[in-house]
Amino acid sequence: MKNIILLIGLLLSLESFSQKANRELKMISLSGTGYELGLQHGEKLKNEIADIVNAWKKNTSTALGKDADIVLKDFFEYAAFDDAIKKWTPELYEEVKGISDGSEQNFNDIFVLNLLDEFWVYIDNLYNHHCSSLGVPARNGNPGYISQNMDLENYTDGFQVLMRLNKTDNSPEQLILTHPGLIALNGLNQDGIGVCVNTLMQLKASSTGLPVAFVVRRIINSTDKEDLLSFIQTVNHASGQNYIIGVKGEVYDFEASANKVVRYNPLNENGSLYHTNHPIVNNDLKSWHKQFSPSLDEKLKPTNSNSYLRFSAVETRLANKNEVSEEQIKEALRSKDDANNPVCRANNENGFGFTFASIIMTISENPYIEVLAGPPDESEYVRVDFSN
Repeated sequence: MKNIILLIGLLLSLESFSQKANRELKMISLSGTGYELGLQHGEKLKNEIADIVNAWKKNTSTALGKDADIVLKDFFEYAAFDDAIKKWTPELYEEVKGISDGSEQNFNDIFVLNLLDEFWVYIDNLYNHHCSSLGVPARNGNPGYISQNMDLENYTDGFQVLMRLNKTDNSPEQLILTHPGLIALNGLNQDGIGVCVNTLMQLKASSTGLPVAFVVRRIINSTDKEDLLSFIQTVNHASGQNYIIGVKGEVYDFEASANKVVRYNPLNENGSLYHTNHPIVNNDLKSWHKQFSPSLDEKLKPTNSNSYLRFSAVETRLANKNEVSEEQIKEALRSKDDANNPVCRANNENGFGFTFASIIMTISENPYIEVLAGPPDESEYVRVDFSN
């Protein structure tokens, strides 16, 4: 009987693994600008948007022990991002309105999906965010790369979307990783400009700054290097965030907070850089997170915590390589060097999040991405090219 029970458990486990390993990465193409993009997004993913709004509310109510609609009301009494969005990215505000109209969902229910990091900042949940990102510049005839394991809450599993924004007179074609109702998680454009991000919850935030998703889309829509670098260093940031930016073979890393933006460069001979979820150079910290201050002696920092252990794993794999290959990047993204704090996180439905998707952006003469839904050790990357 005991052996039968074990066999049943194994079969159920294999069935669960098979379902997760065969996750669908839904792909949609959108055309136009502003409201038109949002309207198409809302109409094409209407059912999925309804489902993820309900999943968000259920997850929020369970996690906070309070009705999600009450939490949402309280959040929007804190959040005052409208003016910054309309100043810096007015077309994206219209896009969110279009998503709301196309999906026939309440505007604030859609708006909060686009304030992912800002909501995390509001509830100050430090331990639910585990993204790992890296960048490698183009060298010796090899392309440049930026890549990321995008880790999100468990309830988002099954909602992986790759969104293609078709080229317009004013915007390059863009490939954007996201979920239904959200304008962006990360992405790359046809000119070889892209971005990956990591939450830095410890850094000071601003309730009137530009939210992360809107910063991401502004970057992906850029074609001019100097304009882009000026923007990321001068805009008022709503949330503590790390941005690894690829610009036509070059890579940059900026830790952004409400009051400052500091460039991070580990000065590796191979040019590689990497980041997880703690500040390395920016000391604009919240008073209750001072143990993460870059100026502290290493012995006083929480170096056995999740973010530090993942950072060490990626650094060990990349920093001292003569050249960093695509295969080495994949190995780093699939790594589980510390079993309890892996770079590649399975969805154990334990409330601590999982690797929602993994993406590698190859920045060459003809840029492209490789992407998959879920943890990268459970399926193979799929290459997606730009139209031309």
